[in-house]
Amino acid sequence: MQPSRRSALIVGVLFVITFVSAITGAALYTPALTDPGYVLGPGSDTMVRWGAVCEIVLAIANIGTAVVLFPILRRVNESVALGYVAARVMESALIGVGILSVLSIVTLRESGGTDEGALLVAARSLVAVHDWTFLLGPGFLAGFGNGLLLGYLMYRSGLVPRGMALVGLIGGPLLCLSGIAVLFGWYAQDSVWSGLATLPEIVWEGFLGIWLIVKGFRPSPAAAPADARQPRLAG
Repeated sequence: MQPSRRSALIVGVLFVITFVSAITGAALYTPALTDPGYVLGPGSDTMVRWGAVCEIVLAIANIGTAVVLFPILRRVNESVALGYVAARVMESALIGVGILSVLSIVTLRESGGTDEGALLVAARSLVAVHDWTFLLGPGFLAGFGNGLLLGYLMYRSGLVPRGMALVGLIGGPLLCLSGIAVLFGWYAQDSVWSGLATLPEIVWEGFLGIWLIVKGFRPSPAAAPADARQPRLAG
C-alpha cells in the first residue's frame, strides 16, 4: 500500500471514529446532563463513565486526523495546515474540560451531602460548563478547523472532489456564525436553526471520512511521492 493511500485510510477511519464516539458519548451522557435530580439519587454512573471514555477517544481521534494530515497538507500551505493542527488540539482540550465537568457531577452524586440545594446548584453549573465547552469546541472550533481551514486546503489541493470541499468551506463559517448566535442568545443550541446550520459541516465531515476510506486521495502534487513531487502549491 502506498504511503498516501495508507494516510488517507487512517484519516478516513479516524473521521468515522469521531462520528461514532461523539454520538455514543452524547447518548451515554444523557442522564447526567438532562436529569436535574441525577446528582441527588441513584444514577447510571457506569453509563456516564463510558460516555467519558467515548469523549476521550473523540479527542484523540480529532488530534490524530490533524497529525496524520499535516505532512500532506503542509505541501499546500504550511501556515494554514499548522492552524488546522492548532484548531484540532484546542477543540480536543475543550472536550477534555467537558469530560471533567461531567465526571465531577458523578463525583458529587457519589459523595452525597446534606445540602441538596447546593448539590443541585453545583451540578447545574457543571452542566453549563459542559454545554459551553461543547459549543466552543465541537461547535465553533470544529467549524473553523474542519470546515474553513481543512476545506480550504482540500479545495486548493484537489485531494478530494472540490465540490465537496466547497461544502466544508461554506459549512464551517456557517457553524461558527451559528455558535456566535447561540453565544449571544439569539437562539438555543438545540434549536432547529442551530441544527440546520450544523448540517453542511456534518455532510462534509461524513463525506470526507467515507471518501478517504473508499477512494483515498485524488491525484495531486500534495499526495505525490517525495521524489516525484512538484514545487509546493501556491497558498
